[in-house]
Amino acid sequence: MDKNWSEMNREMQALLAKKATFSDGIGRLLELRKSIFEQITQIVDTFPEKAFDQMPFAGADGYHSKSLAYSIWHIFRIEDIVAHEMIAGDRQVLFDGGYAETVRSPIITTGNELKGDEIAVFSGQLDVKELYRYARDVTGSTNRILTGLEYADLKRKFGEETETKLRKTGCVSEDESASWLIGYWCSKDVLGLIRMPFSRHWIMHVEAMRRIKNRLCRMARKGVDTIAYCGFSCGHCFLGEWCGSCRTAYNTCSYAMVSPDRKCPNAACCQAKGIDGCYACESLEACEKGFYIPSNDGANAAKAQAMYIRKYGKKEFLKALDRLREKYDFKKTQEILGQDHREGLRILEES
Repeated sequence: MDKNWSEMNREMQALLAKKATFSDGIGRLLELRKSIFEQITQIVDTFPEKAFDQMPFAGADGYHSKSLAYSIWHIFRIEDIVAHEMIAGDRQVLFDGGYAETVRSPIITTGNELKGDEIAVFSGQLDVKELYRYARDVTGSTNRILTGLEYADLKRKFGEETETKLRKTGCVSEDESASWLIGYWCSKDVLGLIRMPFSRHWIMHVEAMRRIKNRLCRMARKGVDTIAYCGFSCGHCFLGEWCGSCRTAYNTCSYAMVSPDRKCPNAACCQAKGIDGCYACESLEACEKGFYIPSNDGANAAKAQAMYIRKYGKKEFLKALDRLREKYDFKKTQEILGQDHREGLRILEES
């Protein structure tokens, strides 16, 4: 479990348990949910549409055996049902917001009943952008419900009437792999529901999504040049597990994430010029595009590496970085190569 999320979850649980710290506990819960949802946003904003129905761990035992799209649907269908049908007693966001149509889902259930290829087929039918909007709106509506709770509400329980109501909605499949959910939810009080669907359930599934996306990135990089257009080495980058490199559709490098169509200006420029990388460009030293923009803390480190590649080639460049790794402990090359590209080049040459 993510250490930061685990610690926030532990603190939230302790704070909610006491009346004097209840409001602080709700605040901590909202902070936790915000942090986790940012990871979902990052995945949706930076990964290509084709990634969302892929199942790189198909057949495995665990949440990571699903797809990214399925995971988002499953997390927020459960939350939508529990928050509105049980705690608030009002209409689900899926129906109230018209998402039953716009997401293009063939089901309104939690998806627990789906297995194997059914998950991939289901995932491929979803409109990912609308799915994200649904997830965002469910999160917001649940946060409002949580903010409105009082300490006394935590002990509220649910009986047979609630079970009957939930079964009538048709939002939980009667398949044995799903039908148990209703009994499970109704065995909890409000505090118990906060501890699972609204917090721990998120953590477990979003951590599984991390595993899925990291595997997809590794698969995308297989057989692909590990030297980025700007001169960075993907194999030596601290984002190595998160990014599929700028030479694939799974590019989550920083300038790609903030650029139109998720394409880094350095990559776009090189492709337009028909060159392998910035190191093959005669304008390299004066360039201020993308990673070379002066305000970027790593601009000169990137340029120094591109200059080294131009002078000595990629093979020698990778060897130089390996030597630097053996000699120094650092996460980002600018920590060693500094803020002057000529000095950075000298450091690489003397490594």
